[in-house]
Amino acid sequence: MNMEWKMRVSFDLDEVLFVSPKTHKTEPELMFPLNKIFKERLRLGTPELINKLQELGYEVWIYTSSFRTERYIKSLFRCYHVKFDGIVNGTRHLKEVQRGHKDTLPQKLPSRYHISLHIDDEAIVCTMGGQFGYNVYQLEAEDDEWKEKIIERAAVIRKRESLQNMDEGGLV
Repeated sequence: MNMEWKMRVSFDLDEVLFVSPKTHKTEPELMFPLNKIFKERLRLGTPELINKLQELGYEVWIYTSSFRTERYIKSLFRCYHVKFDGIVNGTRHLKEVQRGHKDTLPQKLPSRYHISLHIDDEAIVCTMGGQFGYNVYQLEAEDDEWKEKIIERAAVIRKRESLQNMDEGGLV
């Protein structure tokens, strides 16, 4: 068994981490002039959750179908003291996943990047998890306990995957 194995958790951006202050509780707006460069507002608790997941030993990724650049995403989250372990945007997905496939593949394919749990708001992404081999947590409306629910779901999946890895390695 690879002792360096870390479970990957990914988040979509729009309507998951980036939300409207009209419909969701949000982190404080960035100070001028950063608020003019980065207009998106983060769901309240986002930096705390991402940093907590990393403290617990998870890799945390962004997997978005948006075409925001990796540099833009990194720069925005750096303002909140958050660093991601990996970023897949629409450009990278088209290049690495869709590539030369004639059939259109799903807009996100977390299993391609060995992501064990993907958090998204779109029903279609969530329903395709079983078909394409990834676990998903659907984050819908405002939920004050969203962070705890995601940490709990990640722990369940990590335990299951850890047992599977041990079994495949002949250690069980």
